[in-house]
Amino acid sequence: MNNFSDIVAFVRVVEAHSFVAAAQTLGMSPSAISKAVSRLEERLGARLLNRTTRSLSLTDLGTGFYERCREALGQLDQAENEVSESRGVPRGKLRVDVPISLGRKIIVPALPRFIEQNPELTVQMSMNDRVIDLVQEGIDAALRVGNLSDSSLIARRVGNLRGVTCASPEYIERMGGPPKSPEDLKPEQCIAMFRPGSNQIRDWMFRKEGVDLTIIPAAPLSFSDPESAVAAAVSGAGFVRTLDFTAEAQIASGLLQPVLEDWNDGAWWPVSVVYPQHRQPTAKIRAFIEFVSGLFPQVTPDRVPLNGADAAPARITRMAAAAPP
Repeated sequence: MNNFSDIVAFVRVVEAHSFVAAAQTLGMSPSAISKAVSRLEERLGARLLNRTTRSLSLTDLGTGFYERCREALGQLDQAENEVSESRGVPRGKLRVDVPISLGRKIIVPALPRFIEQNPELTVQMSMNDRVIDLVQEGIDAALRVGNLSDSSLIARRVGNLRGVTCASPEYIERMGGPPKSPEDLKPEQCIAMFRPGSNQIRDWMFRKEGVDLTIIPAAPLSFSDPESAVAAAVSGAGFVRTLDFTAEAQIASGLLQPVLEDWNDGAWWPVSVVYPQHRQPTAKIRAFIEFVSGLFPQVTPDRVPLNGADAAPARITRMAAAAPP
């Protein structure tokens, strides 16, 4: 079947909605992908794709052809997976996507051990703080922190991360000492972090003995990544609330001082490995899930995540600040 590679290129272009994205997935140049699709159309004597400078769409003939090809490739993938599964050995290329700080501080340092344990695997890791389309980007699995809203993905909980609130000792002294309650924090003292893409400010949620308090940060500085927010706090810009691993070095060295630790009941954020529903958890995905499960703290059932998908309803909720305009 000498046109197999052209069919693969065509299917990946449709899935990715882009020649460039398909080229990245297949490790080819965009021009090579374009030529492969053109060869396929010429061989079939039919146009499969409508191309403009801004978009791609399937023709009527292309739609039917794509569905048949996608099904056939899926069966071939499944057949290959079954052979691999019969050996029980993870093999091939594993494409994973992880948040930037989590990747740099926890996942990447552990990868050499993962490869040593799975010598027939290679890992291609992308790192960003945006939620990407795994199918479109050709990703096998991704790590996500917090609530999971994409119902098209299967999730496996692999651990939890704890939140911490801190500021530089100099800033705390300037503010008259450490706060006794979240209500002592003024929103303009709290360095904001926002979600990339939506620019939505992340709330700060505190819990103590069944009482929940929420603060919406409104400091002059806001960041999309926690490492920058932590660096700003070290420089005296205000209080920061982040996952503890992003600030543990600064806390250990005395550059940052934790506060409100008695308001951290249940301050655990779930970490999950997610992968597309239509894909079986292959040996390489299962190996990755098992490996990363050993990198994160596991919490007992009474430690309910404040920001997790199964967070318990609060008995009392108080808003310490209104949302900024």
